[in-house]
Amino acid sequence: MNCRRHGSKPTLALWMLIAIADLAILVAAIGAAAMLLTLAGLVVLFGAVVAARAFLSRPVGAGKAVARRRA
Repeated sequence: MNCRRHGSKPTLALWMLIAIADLAILVAAIGAAAMLLTLAGLVVLFGAVVAARAFLSRPVGAGKAVARRRA
């Protein structure tokens, strides 16, 4: 049987081209300035989420320096 492989690189490249074309259509529809503002807002939101996760996952006593003497 001749079966076509799934998940090959040409298929991924085709889907990436479709995603880029969809993005171009979206920019043309809503305008470049609105698209840039939306992307900037998403970047700020993503940065806030990453910073909050890093801040909340830090152990409680991680910031305190402990002075130890060597023997």
